[in-house]
Order: sequence, then structure tokens, then C-alpha cells
Amino acid sequence: MTQLSVNLNKVALLRNQRDLGYPSVLETARTVILAGAYGVTAHPRPDERHIRRSDVTELAALLHEDYRDSVELNVEGYPAPDFLALIGEVRPSQVTLVPDAPDQKTSDHGWDIPAHEGFLREVVAGLKAEGCRVSLFIDPDPAMALAAAAVGADRIELYTEPYAAAFGGPAQERVLADYLAAAAAARDAGLGVNAGHDLTLDNLPRLIAVIPWILEVSIGHAITADALKTGFAQAVADYLAVLHPSAARPLAMAGR
Repeated sequence: MTQLSVNLNKVALLRNQRDLGYPSVLETARTVILAGAYGVTAHPRPDERHIRRSDVTELAALLHEDYRDSVELNVEGYPAPDFLALIGEVRPSQVTLVPDAPDQKTSDHGWDIPAHEGFLREVVAGLKAEGCRVSLFIDPDPAMALAAAAVGADRIELYTEPYAAAFGGPAQERVLADYLAAAAAARDAGLGVNAGHDLTLDNLPRLIAVIPWILEVSIGHAITADALKTGFAQAVADYLAVLHPSAARPLAMAGR
């Protein structure tokens, strides 16, 4: 069953436009958890333009104290020393390593793992020693899935923007075939498969139909945009209905 992790970065981005403290990242986390989200994702960047280090520590405390660690915290980022120090402090359930430059607007490519093999092997080993599950952000390339296994990762996260861009067009199924090949290579190598970036209520069903063993999708931009129209609780319910159509239930009954 594919689980939903709600990325809270866009909530933090809106909050940071004013010195008023709202919308609250923590309150939004509570809302999406109550609506049935399996986890929450945070991607702190060096300039703290959206999620701040303090948000990550507060989210970790919330999940530990109020939810007894039954809700997963996924922290994404480039494994710079400051990021790794933060991970050592909060010890989230999952760390997703991305190859982003400090000033990058958003993640737009996966790791070239062979080019960074020694570095990634050392980082992955250190994070696993902290008790974290480690996922590497990759393009839909079977060779990168195998390389992720070789450096000791537990999972991969497929960068799905190329699929989102192709969705509904003539290249859709050809592009999906690349994702299927990468996901199958990861599965056969013993890795779990996550996916994320530009996934929406429209394009998510086809991806899950083709790769039903995806364990987790991390969705932030689209679900936040949907929440502007429906509210976060309903937006989460809508995504869960897409991910788990046989288990869909009225919003009033949604929860953990």
C-alpha cells in the first residue's frame, strides 16, 4: 500500500512572508495527521526560505510526544555538515538525500551516484548508524537504482517531474516505462521505492497503477494548492482516496 507523506515546505514559505507566525507548520502537521497522512516531510535549505531548522526540531518533538513516533518524519536535504548535524539531533524516521545546490529553487535532478560513490557510502552508513532509514533521490534509471543499493541505501525516491511533464501527452507511456524499469531494478535489489515531485490528483493514479509497489509518495506543492480550495483535511482525504480507492471513507471518519 502506498503511503502519503505531506511536504510542509509551502506552508512554511507562506508563513515566512510575514512575521506573524501563521500559517503554523505544526498545526498543519496536526491537521494532515488527523486526516490520515502516514507522515510529514520537511526539506530545510541553507537559507531557510521555507522550512527552518527550528521547524524540523519542533516537528520531531511533536511526533515523538503527541504521536509516540507512530507518524513518520521524512527530512530531505543535501548532506552538508549542518544538515547532518540536524539529522543527528532529531533522528527522523527517514532521511532523503538530494543533490541540490544551496541556492537551488527546487530539486530538479537525481544523484549521479557513481560520481559520488565514496561520499554517499560514508554518509549513508553514518545516517543508518543514527537509526535513520536512508533514501536516495534518483532519476528513472535502473543503473542508479543498482548504484543506490551498492552504497547501502534502504530506498530510492524516483524524481517524478519528467513523468508529470509527459502526463497526458504522447510520451506518457514511454516515460512511464523508464520509471517502471528503475522501480523494478530497485525492488529486485532489495530497495524500497518512494516517489515525489509534481505529483497531483490527476497524474498519481496512473503512476501507482504501473508501479503498485511504491511505498511512499511525498507531495507538497500540489496538495497545498488543493488545500487552498478545499482545506488540508479534505485535500489529504482526496489524495488518500486516490492512493487507496478500496479503503476510501467519508472525511468525518478519516483518521489514524
